[in-house]
Amino acid sequence: MLFNSLHFLLFFLFTTLAYFSLPLRGRWVLLLLASCYFYMAFIPVYLLILGLVILIDYVAGIYIERSQGHRRKLLLIISLVANVGLLAFFKYYDFFHTQISLLLGTVGITHSVPMLGELIPGIVLPIGLSFHTFQSISYTIEVYRGNQKAEHNIGVYALYVLFYPQLVAGPIERPQNILHQFHDFQPFDWARVRYGLMLMAGGFVKKVVIADRMALVVDPAFAHVETTNGATFIIAAIFYSIQIYCDFSGYTDIAIGAGQVLGIRMMKNFDTPYLSASIAEFWRRWHISLSSWFRDYVYIPLGGNRVSTARTYLNTMTVFGLSGLWHGADWKFIIWGLLHGFYLVVGQLWSRRSTDTSEAVRRESQLKGMAVHRLNQLLTFALVTLTWIFFRAASTSDAFVVLKKVLTANLSAPVQTSASLTELCFCALLIAALLFEPRWIAFTKRLSNGHFWITIIGLLLLCYFFGVFTANQFIYFQF
Repeated sequence: MLFNSLHFLLFFLFTTLAYFSLPLRGRWVLLLLASCYFYMAFIPVYLLILGLVILIDYVAGIYIERSQGHRRKLLLIISLVANVGLLAFFKYYDFFHTQISLLLGTVGITHSVPMLGELIPGIVLPIGLSFHTFQSISYTIEVYRGNQKAEHNIGVYALYVLFYPQLVAGPIERPQNILHQFHDFQPFDWARVRYGLMLMAGGFVKKVVIADRMALVVDPAFAHVETTNGATFIIAAIFYSIQIYCDFSGYTDIAIGAGQVLGIRMMKNFDTPYLSASIAEFWRRWHISLSSWFRDYVYIPLGGNRVSTARTYLNTMTVFGLSGLWHGADWKFIIWGLLHGFYLVVGQLWSRRSTDTSEAVRRESQLKGMAVHRLNQLLTFALVTLTWIFFRAASTSDAFVVLKKVLTANLSAPVQTSASLTELCFCALLIAALLFEPRWIAFTKRLSNGHFWITIIGLLLLCYFFGVFTANQFIYFQF
């Protein structure tokens, strides 16, 4: 069920009204049933797969809490293998099958192991599998570490995994943040509901007015890589940076807003990332739930920055290589992740060099202050935009073609797009409006009742008159 559909709006209205008509103790049952229905709207049979993982992790959590020593660790390993194994089977089977076949082919070895589509005809990747797999993993790890008590109500635990607002594209919640809330539902609070609805309305504007409008320029350019010129790809790459941000953060705003209406608080997943002045800052602001997941469960266990400098850099590259693989079973995603890792390593090397500069140089930098900061923001955005080319291109080879055209572009060449000049100017205006997002967030928190109704109606009219209604799936649903 897509958020940007009439189906979802009716589902949300019915579920919310039914939710507030029930006593507090019975609300988790409604939310669990509603979440099951929400997921079944995509591919019903895949709910059984989720149910199996939920059962494994539920039992594992209880026995991990009860056990000691090697038995405790063994139970955690079983849980991790079940989760990662399921993810690997559906998402990475064909990728590794292809890579192994190519490797064996170089030495003249062939095999008859079928591809996944031949093994199970008609199989597709369960939607949001990477997200709820990581959320399940965080639960058993936190129980193992003693940071979270095992959940003994299987229905409540199932709701932790299935909670419909963040089921298919996050935020990837930690059990400490959200699990207890399903035992302690909040009564109706108009101020909270009002803020949640404002978040949702803002998310819809980001998706249908900005992201899907940017796609009208981005999609044709990347669909004709060989014939599109570099000047066009510069605009398309910038537009895609805006598209993926508004698409993903728009989904997050709708998800967090829907939870807020119900009294369920979810973590912040974006913090105006394109205002970052470094790649390290960008990753503290972009997809926060995923970056913090990799930090806590991969980077720190590998030794983090507590090891030698060379090992720290290797840990950084490892984490971002895995992050790229998490996003997709394709070399273009791995390259995307490794590029970000490379940026961070270079940034760390530069920081070490900067600390050794003279006092006079530091004083001069401080005097330049704002100009240097703005320049760093533009440079960071440019570097991130270049990596998004690998994310958007249909293949790795296409990505390199686009990258070459961007870096060697003739800026005086005509822009090859069916979008009119007025349309392009409107897109530029929408991008400029995003610079005021921090002020908008602060504004929505201060709204009175009268201003709320004026603003919400204005946002709905904005979606109606300027939205692109093609039922485009959210980009991150594919992960």
